[in-house]
Amino acid sequence: MPNRLAHETSPYLLQHADNPVDWWPWSPEAFAEARRRGVPVLLSVGYSSCHWCHVMAHESFEDEPTAAYLNEHFVSVKVDREERPDVDAVYMEAVQAATGQGGWPMTVFLTPDAEPFYFGTYFPPAPRHGMPGFQQVLEGVRAAWSDRRDEVGQVARRIVRDLSERSLAVDTARPPGQEEIHTALLGLTRDFDATRGGFGGAPKFPPSMTLEFLLRHHVRTGSEAALEMASATCEAMARGGIYDQLGGGFARYAVDASWTVPHFEKMLYDNALLCRAYAHLWRATGSELARRVALETADFMIRELRTEQGGFASALDADSDDGTGRHTEGAYYVWTPGQLREVLGKEDAALATEYFGVTEEGTFEEGASVLQLPDTERLWDAAKVASIRERLLAARDRRPRPGRDDKIVAAWNGLAIAALAETGAYFDRPDLIQAATDAADLIVRVHMDWHGRLFRTSLDGAAGTHAGVLEDYADVAEGFLALSAVTGEGVWVDFAGLLLGTVLDRFTGPDGALFDTADDAETLIRRPQDPTDNATPSGWTAAAGALLSYAAYTGSARHREAAEKALGVVTALGPKAPRFISWGLAVAEALLDGPREVAVVGPADHPATVRLHRAALLSPAPGLVVAVGEPGSDEVPLLAGRTLLDARPAAYVCRNFTCDAPTADPEALAGRLGG
Repeated sequence: MPNRLAHETSPYLLQHADNPVDWWPWSPEAFAEARRRGVPVLLSVGYSSCHWCHVMAHESFEDEPTAAYLNEHFVSVKVDREERPDVDAVYMEAVQAATGQGGWPMTVFLTPDAEPFYFGTYFPPAPRHGMPGFQQVLEGVRAAWSDRRDEVGQVARRIVRDLSERSLAVDTARPPGQEEIHTALLGLTRDFDATRGGFGGAPKFPPSMTLEFLLRHHVRTGSEAALEMASATCEAMARGGIYDQLGGGFARYAVDASWTVPHFEKMLYDNALLCRAYAHLWRATGSELARRVALETADFMIRELRTEQGGFASALDADSDDGTGRHTEGAYYVWTPGQLREVLGKEDAALATEYFGVTEEGTFEEGASVLQLPDTERLWDAAKVASIRERLLAARDRRPRPGRDDKIVAAWNGLAIAALAETGAYFDRPDLIQAATDAADLIVRVHMDWHGRLFRTSLDGAAGTHAGVLEDYADVAEGFLALSAVTGEGVWVDFAGLLLGTVLDRFTGPDGALFDTADDAETLIRRPQDPTDNATPSGWTAAAGALLSYAAYTGSARHREAAEKALGVVTALGPKAPRFISWGLAVAEALLDGPREVAVVGPADHPATVRLHRAALLSPAPGLVVAVGEPGSDEVPLLAGRTLLDARPAAYVCRNFTCDAPTADPEALAGRLGG
């Protein structure tokens, strides 16, 4: 019989709807039930494409005796961290403070007042590898709750007090200057893996936000070291197993330092951020590899993640059926030499093993290999390689596919809108621009109300009940502004302004610091506030970037001042931890550069207008904003008062509150913009 999760819209929660555990969704009713029964709460947090979440579910939550024990002695609450990043954040902070590490599944035991007192992540069903078994943990927590409840309560209250006393004691008055940026770059240089690209060791994550900072810094200063770190990392990832050499798109991370073996789940946010980063690398350098990867990643998002409603699904699972009924990680993606011969024949299989680095012993598990492009020197027969890739992709399409989390997350769709709009504009792909527009339309129709408030998620065209958090407002605004730059439609600037008005009114403290939840959001044990990047830009620094761009479009001093105040945290943290606040450093580069503002005026279908508009979009100037419109248009304030130049389409460039004379020459415009 299904439990209470059967009525939820989260695909992750629905995966647990048939568990024998009597799950509750996060709700006041769950905690009221715990108070009524006098039992603690088990909080289990995960997400649909999390491999170890599936493992623990199969081992423990689908196990009848374990479920019976949970149902008798606990109220069990299941949370999708992608739906409720606020709940995830406050308890993950407690887990990390208590254990020194975190991750998913996250397992936390709470009092009926939602105060945490015991923490963990994955627990095996029986003790192994130094970890206690889940049944042991449950029995220990139950005994402590029954025999030492006063002590448990004291511990829980102390943890909540310690968390509430944590604050960001940073100077929010001054954005980063040249000195802080230089120190941050030196820190990245020390962490850079000059042999294999990327930063740090294993596991190695794609440094999307760091790539954007490095590219912007190179453009602004001419730093060859910054460009080399970005280019080498992009090439290493594109040639490694973390990149899908057949279908395009990136996996979540590599388990090793050489990008060889990925954790195979594919997330929308990674692919949106990396698509944009590779497009920007092409814009700065003309790299053919960057162009190919940007387009293949965009095509992957359209083909694999786009939903019927026009939005983009959250993720593809790492696991799939290996053809024997077993669900194993990577089964959809890996190949043995025998499988290559079966599809390609002996001769072409021999070529494919060399080209993709497939070995007899395998680079993954059970003799299988992850496809890579290890040989950077040899010239290959392009037609033959294309044929091999096409046949392998067709054969792979016949394998059981990984599951897809169809949940639409506003923030991640905002990232995808920006990436697809820009990639479509750079490479003359109007279909990508249309896909970005369709996703933006979905956000406005389904996720956004008339007061400028967002719902975080939707499924099958119906909005969920959870309020948007700061990253939703910031990333959607960023996507809308990028879409306006490409399409010339000023309504997207208006929608961005509505969202950013909510950021200023509901998410901003009196000192300019930002919170992850609105001031009228559900009260948790702590109001989450984190300016550091994780897998995506932090809401804090993403908001700073969107506020700065919006100010450039509109001339709003309020928005620019808010952006500058928000960047104060980057002044404090950038020199110390540049890898974890790189989006803030990238926004600081835009501020140091102006940012530059371009207004293109002319009839929309006039070839000269099109050429000027394209020249502006192709400028790599950090944070540059572009508006294009008919003469006399006031759709975007940046266009106001701009006229034709001797009856010809013209471009106006402003920077640091000073404007150049207009030009009708695309080459002259590109020169002014560093293109």
